[in-house]
Amino acid sequence: MNPIAIIGGGGWGTALAITLARIERDVRLWVYEPYLVETMIATRENPLYLPSVRIPSAVRVSNRAEEVLAGVHIVILAVPSHVYRQVFSNMLPLLNGEMFFVSATKGIENETLMRMSEVVADVAKARFTPRIAAISGPTFAPEVARGEPTALVVASPDEQLRLFLQKELSVPRFRLYTNPDLIGVEISAAVKNIIAIAAGVVDGLGLGSNPIAALITRGLAEMTRLVVACGGRRETLSGLAGLGDLVLTSYGNLSRNRRLGVALGQGKDIEDVLSSTRMVAEGVKTAKSTVALARKLNVEMPIAEKMYAVLYEGLKPQDAISDLMERKLKEE
Repeated sequence: MNPIAIIGGGGWGTALAITLARIERDVRLWVYEPYLVETMIATRENPLYLPSVRIPSAVRVSNRAEEVLAGVHIVILAVPSHVYRQVFSNMLPLLNGEMFFVSATKGIENETLMRMSEVVADVAKARFTPRIAAISGPTFAPEVARGEPTALVVASPDEQLRLFLQKELSVPRFRLYTNPDLIGVEISAAVKNIIAIAAGVVDGLGLGSNPIAALITRGLAEMTRLVVACGGRRETLSGLAGLGDLVLTSYGNLSRNRRLGVALGQGKDIEDVLSSTRMVAEGVKTAKSTVALARKLNVEMPIAEKMYAVLYEGLKPQDAISDLMERKLKEE
């Protein structure tokens, strides 16, 4: 089987490496921190991002990109969205047009409003035209790493590519469906994190189950409007990368975005919450790019707007909820 390179040693990248190594294939995992590489090799565990889950010996952990990328055909990119361009640019001299690129990152670049696959294409265009797909769906890294049943999608307009990746990346208890709508899958993956923060805020305020259900439903409507405005397909939102991921991230206790929202709803300062963990809550940075993109395309996204105001403009969470409930009455 073809060797696989996974770029990014956070929880998700490590979980993917563990999963794909279960069938004894050659998996290389690039980790940024040299000291963490040494620890992972010595203990076969990622104590910072995925503790208490053993990393199989089939996973080769390294900080040297040339070692990780040598001879591979599939490159999975699992670094946070705010360093995505920098990491890919640094590795570009080691990449080529024969490789298949898979984005496993959920976000929209703040500076350019590009989806992650667009960032790959933008960086690579001077040297080659990349074949790019994205994987997304309702996935918590610890559960995936433990081998609990997981279903997600691999998306690309290139049918041959998505069918190839479906076969190469599917392993027992890790099931991939194909989807041609790369735009819809990537936009959904990014925006659902903002809705999950809002759901956490409602929970943190102690407002009960009714408003959370309403918020998730209306959040899905916002996601749908933005996906369609960007050229994606409405039906994507009813699948794993849309509704599936939104429900998991909004309700699941392992959701970093939901936990952040809960803390904000309980009155904690956002800087204190963010500084207390190494984990990245992608919805914080994506709130900027999502709101900017929605304004650019004239798409109404009141929940995203209010979460942006809470995160960056000092709006109190309880006032954000009140503002949403007191908006002009309208048809669903």
